[in-house]
Amino acid sequence: MKTITTPDAPAAIGPYSQAIRANGLVFVSGQLPLDPKTGVLENDARKATAKSLDNIKAILAAEGLSLADAVKVTIYLADIMDFSAVNEIYAQYFSEPYPARVCIEVSALPKSACLEIDCIASAERG
Repeated sequence: MKTITTPDAPAAIGPYSQAIRANGLVFVSGQLPLDPKTGVLENDARKATAKSLDNIKAILAAEGLSLADAVKVTIYLADIMDFSAVNEIYAQYFSEPYPARVCIEVSALPKSACLEIDCIASAERG
């Protein structure tokens, strides 16, 4: 098992790692739409989606991977009415074959964020 960290994504706000590599998979912790340099939280759904995915990209890049290596994504929305806006931006970050995905509405997220996104990527090339 290997811990993955990068200053190009927000530091963990609790007792967890940005990501862990284990058994050929990289498990990226939920990424809030926080700017890693300023700590500013983005709460426009489109901009927030881009910021969270940029944070995931940075974490994967620290391990030599990209979003093309993603096999599973989970999106947590504070408001399911943001679903279409999130999909619009999400489609700009992923191409076929798309990773498996879950998108659910939750009652609240840390820092009152509008969304949080996590990812599992395959570290095995093939």
